[in-house]
Amino acid sequence: MMHLPPLTALRCFEAVARLGGVTLAARELHVTHSAVSQQIKLLEELMGLALFVREGRRLRLTDEGRLYSLDIRAALRGIAQATQLAQGRPQDSELVIATLPSFALHWLLPRLDGFRAQHPYYRLRLQTSLAVQDLRSGLVDIGIRMGQGHWPDMEKQILFDDELLVVCSPRFRDGRIPLSAEEAMRCPLIRTPDAPWTDWCLAAGVAEAESRSDLLANDSNIVLAAVMLGQGIALERRSLVAGALAREI
Repeated sequence: MMHLPPLTALRCFEAVARLGGVTLAARELHVTHSAVSQQIKLLEELMGLALFVREGRRLRLTDEGRLYSLDIRAALRGIAQATQLAQGRPQDSELVIATLPSFALHWLLPRLDGFRAQHPYYRLRLQTSLAVQDLRSGLVDIGIRMGQGHWPDMEKQILFDDELLVVCSPRFRDGRIPLSAEEAMRCPLIRTPDAPWTDWCLAAGVAEAESRSDLLANDSNIVLAAVMLGQGIALERRSLVAGALAREI
């Protein structure tokens, strides 16, 4: 491989080019002003090019410096991404599970002690996100997701069939919980974007309210917390609420 400039010099050059000054670059890199200036001088000497024009205390990128800074910025970003990818790859004794935050908290975590008792040689790592992670990246061993199983190039296994329940807290309206579908539709609803209230209303034979002061959240954890605070009713998966329902019995 051809001789490469020192990484420290490249990082200093990129920071000065991006931030527009040595002082700001030194502050970002947690080094002295003098250290950054020396690295810029070293890089210019190694390359035999003027990357900056000195205008008093100011530095202005030359045309060569501007083009070089764009390439170096992309190269440093690539190095950072490659490093993150290498660090994120599962180790031989590590099992990486990707799933939704709500499912990990309410269903998976309570069952992990039993799994670890049977498989003590595994170190577990949970990666939770609302986004679906591509298992083909090699960063995840198992993905637990909701759906019909139409994921190409994936080995699939049904974990269980889930169902939706209308739930509220015993403290909701001081214990005056709705006892019918019609009454439920007159209550404040706590919704997630994918909660199929329209389908539920059709199945229950009731009209869905057109306008109301509902609470909307994109995470079932927030929905369930609001329900437990008595702020309304929600349509949620049994897998997420079974533990709370059992505690209330």
